[in-house]
Amino acid sequence: PAGLEDCYAALTWLAGLPAVDPGRVAIGGASAGGGLAAALALLSRDRGAVSPVAQLLVYPMLDDRSVGRQFDHPGHRLWTQESNRFGWSAYLGDADPEIAVPARRQDLSGLPPAWVGVGTLDLFHDEDIAYAQRLRAAGVACDLDVVPGAFHGFDGIAPKSAVARQFFDSQCATLRRAFTGEPVPSPT
Repeated sequence: PAGLEDCYAALTWLAGLPAVDPGRVAIGGASAGGGLAAALALLSRDRGAVSPVAQLLVYPMLDDRSVGRQFDHPGHRLWTQESNRFGWSAYLGDADPEIAVPARRQDLSGLPPAWVGVGTLDLFHDEDIAYAQRLRAAGVACDLDVVPGAFHGFDGIAPKSAVARQFFDSQCATLRRAFTGEPVPSPT
């Protein structure tokens, strides 16, 4: 997809700037942006020009196959099954989903450490947890933050709430570790 190529062009441009340390570049995004960040991590690994030190995947949109699943949950807000169907259709166009969709990629090894955050009432909950587990199984350090009772975009609706601040602080801690070289803590 063109959006992924745009992200890659921006990443290589940024990493090539004289004032930027290419060894201290992280990528991330929320929702569709989180899916783009995951796809960008894969593309960066495959092309080898830039190696981000971390990927922040905030309730990322990772698996187009969720479009056909039936979800019977009244807690899906802001991003519904209809939104998801439209989003994947717009993103993929005629692209090969086996390459463009992060959850469809077989080899997740060699990716930068990841932080994945999602709420239990998010449409992406199951696919995000599955992706985090696959990252770990591939040897990629991955911090998973699952927020009980949180829906898609909860932190944007109530950014000053304690739960949203904690969610954001967890992301910041991941970046601090990535930029200082501290290891990602083991899952508990």
